[in-house]
Amino acid sequence: MIDLEYLAFLENILTDNRKERFLDVLGKRTKHFTIAVEDVFQMHNTSAVMRSCEVFGIQELNVIEQRYGKRIDKEIAMGAQKWVDINQYDSITTCISTLKNQGYQIIATTPHENDCLLEDFDITKPSALFFGTERDGLSEEILEKADGFLKIPMVGFTESLNISVSAAIIIQNLTNRLRNSAIKWQLSEDEILEKRLSWAKSSIKDIKRIEARYYEENAR
Repeated sequence: MIDLEYLAFLENILTDNRKERFLDVLGKRTKHFTIAVEDVFQMHNTSAVMRSCEVFGIQELNVIEQRYGKRIDKEIAMGAQKWVDINQYDSITTCISTLKNQGYQIIATTPHENDCLLEDFDITKPSALFFGTERDGLSEEILEKADGFLKIPMVGFTESLNISVSAAIIIQNLTNRLRNSAIKWQLSEDEILEKRLSWAKSSIKDIKRIEARYYEENAR
């Protein structure tokens, strides 16, 4: 449960423009779709995917790291890590089961011929879109457990795109269609309050000192 008095206290420190910007951005955020990247070797690609999530309104990014180190290239992310929720997993199984329990269907993005084309994808169902490594694509475990498959239509000789480019194309297409639909895709009121608090805290310098002062004064 969000402490509304604490939220009001923090937001009183922010400028009116900052608060209005938060509300505007949160009004366009969604968890109807979520993105998952699996064992991406070049971490700047994960950072670029995160940036695309932030720009196009996807609130959560799921990162599976079974083989490589866990790090974010902050120069590529351009601050997106402050505004997108990053869920890290050390196994594919845990990630898939968690997302399924949250009500998502698992969609594997692959260049296979029989996959659903991007423009034909059904946007009504909450979906977790999985992207694989630059070298090997998605693992067999994800392909076996996927509820569906999705690909970008291409007309050239090249078989696939870089993961960050593929993610940007797919995220932009699906979120644009979502916002122009009658689907209830917005964040809930509680989710918006949670993000307002989180973003306010991340925007205030010396937040630990300010937080300590607030609770000390309100404990009297």
